Amino acid sequence: MTATEAFEFRRAGPADAADVRAMSREAYAKWIPVVGREPLPMRADYALAVVEHEVDLLLADGVVVGLIEMMARDDHVWIENVAVVPARQGEGFGRRLMARAEAVAVARGLGCIRLLTNGSFASNVVLYKRLGYRVDREEPFAQGGTTVYMSKAIEE
Repeated sequence: MTATEAFEFRRAGPADAADVRAMSREAYAKWIPVVGREPLPMRADYALAVVEHEVDLLLADGVVVGLIEMMARDDHVWIENVAVVPARQGEGFGRRLMARAEAVAVARGLGCIRLLTNGSFASNVVLYKRLGYRVDREEPFAQGGTTVYMSKAIEE
């Protein structure tokens, strides 16, 4: 992220589904050797997701650099997917995407954000903890993995 880049969010629609899928696949590909399989976001139906969920695209100078897929629930915002294009990972876009979820929660009067991640995605767990998320519980998952459920209370 550079100081001169202009940032904006845009809601993804059906015309964006292929790009959302490609970006998610690219962003999660680095985890295949870690978990021994394609992570679930690599196999999601994004044609359906862009219609049924809120998928916001983050643009830097008009170029899509990341996305956040969310669902508003009765008492929280659920984050289904966060992805940043590999060439731009580590530049703070993940934080910006997570801040977007917080803004959505506040706008909807929802006091919490929830998500899950693979325990083997250690850098993601560290990032979420730095952003104020806490581990609610851990559960076993396929092939000896662990699902880490996390949440963050949001103050207006």
